Amino acid sequence: MDGSGISASGKGGRLYYGWLMLPVATLGFIVTSPAQTYGVSLFNASFRAALDISHSQLSGAYMLGTFLGALPMGYVGALMDRYGLRFTTTVTVVLLGLTCMVMSQVTGFFSLFMGFFMLRMLGPGALAMLTGTVLSFWFSRRLGLVEGVRHVGIAGGMALAPTLMLWLIRSTGWRWTYAIMGLSVLVIMLPLMAFVFKNRPEDLGQRMDGAGAGEEPAPDPHASRRGGRDFTFWQALSARAFWISAVAIGMWAMINTAVQFNIVPLLESRGMGEQEAAMMFRIYALTLALMYLPGGYLADRMPLNWLLSVAMAGLVIAVVVLLVLNTRGGVYLFGITLGATQAVVVPVLVTMLPRYYGLTHLGKIRGVVSTLLVASSSLGPFLIGFCYDMFGGYREVLLLLLILPVPMIVLSLLATPPLHPESGRC
Repeated sequence: MDGSGISASGKGGRLYYGWLMLPVATLGFIVTSPAQTYGVSLFNASFRAALDISHSQLSGAYMLGTFLGALPMGYVGALMDRYGLRFTTTVTVVLLGLTCMVMSQVTGFFSLFMGFFMLRMLGPGALAMLTGTVLSFWFSRRLGLVEGVRHVGIAGGMALAPTLMLWLIRSTGWRWTYAIMGLSVLVIMLPLMAFVFKNRPEDLGQRMDGAGAGEEPAPDPHASRRGGRDFTFWQALSARAFWISAVAIGMWAMINTAVQFNIVPLLESRGMGEQEAAMMFRIYALTLALMYLPGGYLADRMPLNWLLSVAMAGLVIAVVVLLVLNTRGGVYLFGITLGATQAVVVPVLVTMLPRYYGLTHLGKIRGVVSTLLVASSSLGPFLIGFCYDMFGGYREVLLLLLILPVPMIVLSLLATPPLHPESGRC
């Protein structure tokens, strides 16, 4: 065991099983690609041509499907708390794979909307939330760093998945592509769920962070603020830090999704187009891969409220760059700033909830945050489209997106670790 309380081995020198859960949690997010904005956007032209629908109908179906898909996340979190991660995640994987197959058969606006609803609920909603919670049950002291490693893998998947999906669309057509992706979700994940996935280290006679049988895991510095107790669901929702962080992260999700979903027309309004957009996504993914590890490292060593404030400042800078860019260099700079901001936001999100509120009711608590996160992301594309139709351009809406995060730079500093109301310390 090193000075931080983490060992590579568990009881009797065995490899700590948490390290095997790391690639499972990574792949669990990557297979949500067919339901993520960067994946769905590749099918937009095919949807419009095959189903004879307009841009407004397509974006409206996507927004409404995303918003409604966010609502059941609290229930999914409750199921996780009751039945465990393994069962809940397995059911979600099966439903996501089947939904991708059903997407290959959509015939009109209503079936497309229902497909978006199921995709967004099961992919960026349920499966992203569940796999993002896995490592919280295996790591504490180095949770930020381990999540940084996971998101480096996710960034690699984000860089490769669109290229593979685009090749499939051109080779087999969009309908066969969705069918193949659905089958791939099942083939990749179900064996892992059956033979590798475990709920907790205690199921294997191990301890969190790989502590030996006669050792106590190294104390979590945030647990002292809880008085050694986990928050209940309602206690967490009554904490100031919960709502400040939820609003800040929801605002990031709204702006990030809005820009990514509309990046091609945004760049076309500046005399650029698909080639520059594709390069921006590559720069963005490369920045994520390079910055997630430092972001996770900082999440283990710096106050999370400080990092959240830095992330909000970075979001403001990214929108400023997008507002003034008119060259390819500006596009690349935007990809760097947006990627660097996400590399700070994500470690804050995945480490703040278990460290501030504990693990007992983590599913319900994270379910509420996921609902806000996905619902916020549904509003972004609609907001840009609505403002474009009203003003005939993007400048006004970009100014709005610039102003919104500014107050959160200061408010995020108030998201300090809450005191447990029954610990005798408040």
